[in-house]
Order: sequence, then C-alpha cells, then structure tokens
Amino acid sequence: MAVAQPTLETFAKPSRWQRWKDGLSLVFASRVATVGLGLVLFWVIVGLVSLFWTPYPPNSSLFAQNQLPNGTNWLGTDHLGRDILSRLMAGTQVVLLKTRLPGGNLVIPGGVALWGVAAALVLGSFLGLNAGYRGGWWDQVIMQVLDALVAFPAIVLYLVIITAFEQGDLVVIFAIALTGTPGIARLVRSLTLDIKTRDFIRAAETRGETAFYIMYREILPNARGPLLVDAMLRVGYAIFAIGTLGFLGLGLPPPDPDWGSMVNDARRYIFVFPWGVIPPSLAIASLVVGLNLFADGLREELARYQK
Repeated sequence: MAVAQPTLETFAKPSRWQRWKDGLSLVFASRVATVGLGLVLFWVIVGLVSLFWTPYPPNSSLFAQNQLPNGTNWLGTDHLGRDILSRLMAGTQVVLLKTRLPGGNLVIPGGVALWGVAAALVLGSFLGLNAGYRGGWWDQVIMQVLDALVAFPAIVLYLVIITAFEQGDLVVIFAIALTGTPGIARLVRSLTLDIKTRDFIRAAETRGETAFYIMYREILPNARGPLLVDAMLRVGYAIFAIGTLGFLGLGLPPPDPDWGSMVNDARRYIFVFPWGVIPPSLAIASLVVGLNLFADGLREELARYQK
C-alpha cells in the first residue's frame, strides 16, 4: 500500500490572503463580533466620507439656532446655528482618522484614540516582556512603578497631564498612553510568565538566542491574540475618555469638533433644547459599544478555536 509522502507544499505557510480569509471567517463566526464590526465600520466610513464631503461647513453658523431635525438639517442645528450632522461627521475624523500636530498645520493619519492605544501597547509590551521574562530586579522595579500609576484614578491623571501641558492632540495621546500602559504591561507580564515555560522557549535558549530575540520573536507573537482583543477594548475606553475630556472642556482644541465638546456645548441649553445632546451622545455610545462587542465576540471565538 502506497503512503503519500509529504511535500514542501504540505508544510508551506499560508499566504497572506489565506490568513486574512481565516481571520475574517473567525470574526463572522460570531454574531456579536459581526455586529460590533458593523458599528465600527459604519463610523469609519462616515469619517472617510467627511474627509471629502459634509452637508455644510462644520464650523460655520449658517442657520437658525437650536433647530430640530428637518429637511435642510437632518439632525438639526446647535446653539450657534451650525449643522449637527456635519459636526458629527467631522468629529469622527478626530477620534479615528487624523491627528493634528502642534502648530495645527500638519496632520498625520490615525485618530487620537488609535495613537494613544498604540503608544500604550508599545510601552506596556516592552515593560511587561522585560518584567515577565527577565524577572528579578527588572520585575520588582517595573511593577512598583506601575502599581504607583494604578493608584491614581485615570481621570485625575488626565486632568493633571492636560493642565500641565495644555490642550492638544499629542497631550491627549500622551495621557491615554500613560493611563493605559499599566494594564497592558500587567497583561503582557502574565502572558510572558506562561509562555516562557514552553518547550520552544527552552529550545531557543539552548540555541543561544539573545533575550531580545526570545522576547520579541518567540514570546510576543504568541501573545498577540489576547493583546489584540485587549487593544480593541482600550480603543473604546480611549474614545470614552476623549468624550469625557471634551465634556469637561479639556479635550481636543478647536477648530476640529469632537463629540465630547458637542455634548458639553449642548448641555448648557439642555432645558431649552434637549435634542442637542442626543446625536453626539449616541455617536460615542454606539462606537464604544461596537468596539466592545467586536472584542468580546473575537475573544470568545479565539478561546473556542484554541480548545
């Protein structure tokens, strides 16, 4: 009886397209993740459209003040006669699509929430990997510093940082990164403590690989699943934090509108015109809920896939 001999194709790595296809099938296998992804994509598309078109200039007072939704202004107008739909669309850019550098003339791709979480992910991963893999005084010093940061409520850190450095996109990114780093570092440390006991880590150490190689080429790639889920949850927290800071009047500076400042502006007239707070509040809630649903559904599918 002939036995099929393994070929190079048998052990070939899947193509990039195949990996994307497998990832999408994992997402669509969960209704929760699919609904969450739909909500997130809706706001991403709204933001992309707003880069090229809005019904009216977002910062121009062209209409009567505090108007309910009508044929001209589909979501009504605010207390200065600005179109709420146009401002809502423009606010998506600040959160998800672009960051304005100091001076206001240079804009880079990627929203403030995304850059803040990305910075926290880089710093938290570095600290968590070194604390978990190296141990000893590395672990003691890093965890003591992180514990000191965790002792402060996040909103207090936000207020202290923004008060010290004034308003600006980079300052908000720094605040999000600083408050998110301890949680990510703790997660990476716990994953590292588990992964470093595996046989392939022992094999890498036997080969004489450096600590840097083992941490970033062996441990970190095997921890990317939980880190990806945690990062999506943190983007939702960051969006909520940006909205909170905008509501307190400490958010992103003009001219770009953000949803939190829209709620704050409308709050002053809530007894005269309660409708004004509804669109931006629903925008924040739907995007945060979408990210949480996407992360929760993906986490369930990853756990089921790994069993």
